[in-house]
Amino acid sequence: MKIDILTLFPEMFAPLEHSIVGKARDKGLLEISYHNFRDHAEKARHVDDEPYGGGQGMLLRAQPIFDCMEQIEQKNPRVILLDPAGRTFNQTYAEELAQEEQLIFICGHYEGYDERIKSLVTDEVSLGDYVLTGGELAAMTMIDATVRLIPEVIGKEASHTDDSFSSGLLEYPQYTRPYDFRGMQVPEVLMSGHHEKIRQWRLYQSLKKTYQRRPDLLVGYPLTVEESQMLEQIEKES
Repeated sequence: MKIDILTLFPEMFAPLEHSIVGKARDKGLLEISYHNFRDHAEKARHVDDEPYGGGQGMLLRAQPIFDCMEQIEQKNPRVILLDPAGRTFNQTYAEELAQEEQLIFICGHYEGYDERIKSLVTDEVSLGDYVLTGGELAAMTMIDATVRLIPEVIGKEASHTDDSFSSGLLEYPQYTRPYDFRGMQVPEVLMSGHHEKIRQWRLYQSLKKTYQRRPDLLVGYPLTVEESQMLEQIEKES
């Protein structure tokens, strides 16, 4: 995958040099290029200006973004504008982006964008119902969530297919050595070696955690007969 990032602060992306994303680059599975669009500003390197019609704050000008985009080699990319008013980013969307060959992120600042910039964009995306000072942190979050889903980035596909939200449910509790830590013991079913019982326990725990913490995820979730019976039991216990 190739990722191009339009930003005023390329140095903010240092975390992408490490961990899973850094390893993906080392393996040759990922290429990331940074483009400071201030370098393309015609007006004394100014990338912002006052809005027509008046109003608070400054807007990101169209010219630096257009000129910067024209310098990027493009092969049918998804062009993502980080915008609080955009589609909310989630695991399903990350899985969708992981199938692409090229992603371009436009990280804005100031009060907003000149609307004409959006003619370059395929996706307007937000992390949630809050406002950040710029798009860099949002872009890093989206890139991290997406890159880990690219085939061969994580050793085993099962490492992320059981993640919270991948199945539609929150992930079940997990344990490792030692068996007894300060009086807190691993559930016996996980020590039994009985794969079917372990599967049932994990499914039950996923449903229980989702019901208790994120019941909204269960709205419209296609429950199997087994899951329906488990959820009915969980509701009774609650």
